Amino acid sequence: MTERLAVKKTYKLYIGGKFPRSESGRSYPVADAQGEFLANAAWASRKDARDAVAAARKAFPGWSGATAYNRGQVLYRVAEVMEGRRAQFVDEVAAGEGLSRSKAERAVDESIDRWVWYAGWSDKIAQVVGSSNPVAGPYFDFSVPEPTGVVAVLAPQSSSLLGLVSVVAPVLVGGNTAVVTSSYERPLPAITLSEVLATSDVPGGVVNILTGRVGDTAPSLAAHMDVNAIDLAGAAHDHGNATQLELAAAENLKRVIRAPEAEPDWAAQPGLNRITSFLETKTVWHPVGT
Repeated sequence: MTERLAVKKTYKLYIGGKFPRSESGRSYPVADAQGEFLANAAWASRKDARDAVAAARKAFPGWSGATAYNRGQVLYRVAEVMEGRRAQFVDEVAAGEGLSRSKAERAVDESIDRWVWYAGWSDKIAQVVGSSNPVAGPYFDFSVPEPTGVVAVLAPQSSSLLGLVSVVAPVLVGGNTAVVTSSYERPLPAITLSEVLATSDVPGGVVNILTGRVGDTAPSLAAHMDVNAIDLAGAAHDHGNATQLELAAAENLKRVIRAPEAEPDWAAQPGLNRITSFLETKTVWHPVGT
């Protein structure tokens, strides 16, 4: 009996709820921690980045206009689908990061739990960071959080799933839409997450995932006039490039989460900073009795 050959995959990008090939027509081989071939991933271009921003902007009114409770339901559904594909995530994290099976299982479980944790904040964050302000005069004065808009996210390069979830979920919880560049060497969990998003209730364009070299797409995202904020988590080990991205972002007054000095411990309790970093505060005055 002949041995069956495995079906090797060539993955695509995830833009606007669809899976297009890269505009460049290029792909690159993805290997495991031992250098063995796993699959081919699409090599995103600057044109792909611009298409992803356009898709994110188109999806923003619907996603930001949904009720906070509904966004929480949608994001919780993502965790349900992730749980159903747990074994695949474990295989990909173990292969890409060179982890033992038990450590990969723990990383995947923490990722799913982290997604649930953020989903739970969807209808609570306004009460925590908003306020009713005491003022002199016959007025009500309220401060309420609003989403920033389109956020570019450079996913961590080493923590292929837990780090990815830790930077993407908080962007979505507040009502923003996202363009995400995945880990170059370990993109498979991000690709599988895109398939999870496509088969859950998340509207197309709310999350857009690009694979390939960050240096090919990040400069376009940092300088793009229709990107409102950027998270440089994925530039933790390349501070020279991070500085250039900050300068590009400053040209059009983006909000920036700067690259950390070293790779954070993504398993640590996250807190609310990554949610509030992409929220604006609107203050509303209203006369009493009207």
